[in-house]
Parts: sequence; structure tokens; C-alpha cells
Amino acid sequence: MSNHATFIWGIADLLRGNFKAHQYGDFILPFTVLRRLDSVLADTKPKVLEVIAEAEAKGLPVRPVLLKTKAGHQHSFYNTSRYDLGTLIGDTENLRENLLAYLHAFSENVRDIFVKYKIEDRIEELEENNLLLLVIQRFAEVDLHPEHVSNAQMGHIFEELIRKFAEASNETAGEHFTPREVIELMVDLLFENDDEALRDGDIVRSVYDPTAGTGGMLSVAEDHLTEMNPKARLTLAGQELNAQSYAICKADMVIKGQSVDAIVNDDTLLYDGHAGTTFNYCLSNPPFPPKCPCWGVGCCHDEQRRDCRMETTQRQATPTRHSFQLAA
Repeated sequence: MSNHATFIWGIADLLRGNFKAHQYGDFILPFTVLRRLDSVLADTKPKVLEVIAEAEAKGLPVRPVLLKTKAGHQHSFYNTSRYDLGTLIGDTENLRENLLAYLHAFSENVRDIFVKYKIEDRIEELEENNLLLLVIQRFAEVDLHPEHVSNAQMGHIFEELIRKFAEASNETAGEHFTPREVIELMVDLLFENDDEALRDGDIVRSVYDPTAGTGGMLSVAEDHLTEMNPKARLTLAGQELNAQSYAICKADMVIKGQSVDAIVNDDTLLYDGHAGTTFNYCLSNPPFPPKCPCWGVGCCHDEQRRDCRMETTQRQATPTRHSFQLAA
């Protein structure tokens, strides 16, 4: 999968000269998400458009359950536009307008991802620099269809792109995601005491990550439980402050058919997006600032922030049955 990541990151060469290296990820990551979703929807798109047209003619609302029943569409998201990345480049004179219309045609749970990425601003910047067509053409060449790139492989591609983005921005990749081998160890430890119970029949469990990042811990936890017990179901919940990490996390979950209603984009320490909710498991790798002993984004010298941190941490720790926290 490193070849896919390398090819995608190579598209950044088109940006050289017009944009700084630390800006490349702002373009590459959201368009990678767009290309993946575009590829995932390809197989059912003709039938979905047919069902949507029938529903609109009858004045019926378009819902995933309707598309699943009538069009065999198994995903929780959809797009009502007749365009995809391949057909968009066929009308170069109206590329910008058609691309924006295509983005707006996604269901609301996916539109939110692109809003967090500020992709419309990126489109305007590419258009102003006469790069929009070139970038869309290159992304349209990338084959990210699920038959050729599995969900797990797509996760690895995301991680590699984030690592490259972090290097270009002089950041630490760990600020955005935890290495997969570390997550696998954490999940093993998390489930160890319940190993026998988790293998028993049609069980349902829940897991929460208060600093979800790109969703790696939630994803690996689900994969691990599915391997142990194919009949088991793990509901995922999380909260993430960084908008880009949140967008990647949510995109990955949407692709896998998971509900994204329990993924919140906000500061866990200041706003508890899951107040009153309990979970069977909790695991987290919170971001420790390199020059500050505090847990969280703020500094211990900020009295208001410190008080809120203590209050929020205590409130969130109470309902959790099992937790495993990795100190960075």
C-alpha cells in the first residue's frame, strides 16, 4: 500500500511553487477521502440515481434504508449527483461549479467531513492557481475501489499520508495517530480479562476513545473483536479536537458502515460530547504537549483550563468499566 500512498503524495508535486510544503496535506488528505468515497459508491451509483429520481418524483425523502432496499446500497452515505471524479473532468469549462455541486450532493454525514477539511477553500485556491483540473485528473487516476484496496489497507494509506504530511509540516506524526502495532497491543490488553465472554454468541459491547485522532484505536478494537467472534458487534464512540483528524476518523467509519453519530469534534477537556453515556471499554493515547507537563491542549498555568481539566476528567472516568491509557 506504500505505492498508493507514494503516488497520491506525488500529486503534491503539482502544488510546488504555488504552495508551501506544509500546506500540501491540506489538499492531499481531503481529496484522498473524496476519491475513496467516490470509488466506494461507484458500483451502486446508477441504481441509486434511479431510485432517488423515483423518490423525488413521488415526493418521498431519500434515506439510506430506501437505497438499501431498492438499490442494494449497503452504505450509510450516498451522493445524489450524476457526477463522479471521472465524469467531472469531461466538462473542464464548468469543473469548479460541478465539483462543488458534487460535494453538496453527498448525504449530510459525509458533507460534514469536507466542511471540516475546508475543501471548498482548497478548491478556490486551486482554481485561482490554474491547478484544479490537473489535481482532479491525477486523483481520478488513483484506483481506490474496495475490490483493490480493502478498508484495512485504506487505513494504512491514510496513516502513511498523515506521516508524510507531519514531516512536511515539521510535526510529529504521533500527534495525529498512534502506530498500529502499539494499538494492537493496547487492544489485546483491553480485552484480555474478558476473552472468554467476548467469544460467546451474539454479544454487543461499546468502546470509547476521548482523544480519537484518526480513529485507529476504535477501528483496531472492532477488527480484533470481529476476529474473536464474527457474531459480536462493537459500537464505537469518540471525540477529537483536531478537525482534520476528526474528518479522517469519520470518513473511515462511514466507509466501513459504522454509525458516525457518536463521533464528536470538540475539546474533550472542555466539552463532554458524551455526557451521561456509559461504555464497556475505554482506551486512549492523549496528546501530551512536548514542553508542558499538563494533560491536554492547554497549559497548567491557565487556571481556568486546569480546573476544567480536572472536573471533566473525573466526570468521564466514572462511567467507564475498563480503560487502558498509554502514556506518551
